[in-house]
Amino acid sequence: MGIHNETLSYRTIQQTVTAVYKDRGSRFLAVIFPIASAEEFKKQLVQLRKEHPKAVHHCYAYRINPEHPISRSSDDGEPSGTAGKPILNQLETHQLLNVGVVVVRYFGGTLLGTGGLIQAYRTATSLSIQSVPIVQKDRVVKYSLEFDYQLFNEVMSLLKSCETSIEQQEIGLFCRMQVLVPNRMKPTWLFRIGELGQAITFQAS
Repeated sequence: MGIHNETLSYRTIQQTVTAVYKDRGSRFLAVIFPIASAEEFKKQLVQLRKEHPKAVHHCYAYRINPEHPISRSSDDGEPSGTAGKPILNQLETHQLLNVGVVVVRYFGGTLLGTGGLIQAYRTATSLSIQSVPIVQKDRVVKYSLEFDYQLFNEVMSLLKSCETSIEQQEIGLFCRMQVLVPNRMKPTWLFRIGELGQAITFQAS
């Protein structure tokens, strides 16, 4: 049995799930969803605000960028530290990346206090994480390639053998590509691309 290397993959989700937590009349709807960027998260947040216009708070947290993780959170009007931070702590505890959570609160008329709010937002987020399948995804390294078109077939064969995806490409007499190489395939990639010699130039980007 191999030992899992955390540098080769990361934990994330692939679907959207909503979990509900209730406390003294207040309802907390925790919506967890996959994202690839801050822009994607903002679009989801705008959509949820439209779907729940009567909610008093739309608190959230997200973690993106598996290679250099970025985290953001917001209390959205709740007392400082009672909503965004507990949501984010759950994402960090479960080591989730490229994941966002928005907890929509409908006020039930009874104040919960600082401890009650922290517990509610933490529990709602935890329930959403428990409700969604967690998957492992490859961490990747981005490379920029430049090569003569005569090498096109060899390069495509190399990309396929290393399970590499093409992010951008310009095909002509001289070709340029930006590709994503799974970290676990990096030794094979460097060996194979080295065999092509000076006919191809590449660099991590």
